[in-house]
Amino acid sequence: MLWFVLLVMWFVLLFKVIVDVFRDDSLNGWAKAGWLIFAIALPFLGVFVYVVARGKGMGQRELAEARERQAAFDSYVRETAGAKSPRSSAEELARLSELRNHGDITEDEFRRAKEQVLTGSAATR
Repeated sequence: MLWFVLLVMWFVLLFKVIVDVFRDDSLNGWAKAGWLIFAIALPFLGVFVYVVARGKGMGQRELAEARERQAAFDSYVRETAGAKSPRSSAEELARLSELRNHGDITEDEFRRAKEQVLTGSAATR
């Protein structure tokens, strides 16, 4: 059972190495091909040498990709949810007039709010 678990862990590491070789923009095509051939021709040695030689960069590249994915997801959520568009002055004045007509605000409060809307300094409610 232990050997099976270690074999599965090694396969996971092998695929992480292969993905990292393709993800790394600092390597040119020949270097990528060399690492892939090394990892495929001598699998155990190739993977372990890659992890020792380039392991720190592996973590940094994976972290950078995770941040990019999170930023893209956040951007998508913001776009999809869509922030409410601010009300136009006419809509805000109509709402204030309705509040005044229902007696929810006084004439003086209406006048002050109307001045704020017309000058563009209305506070977000």
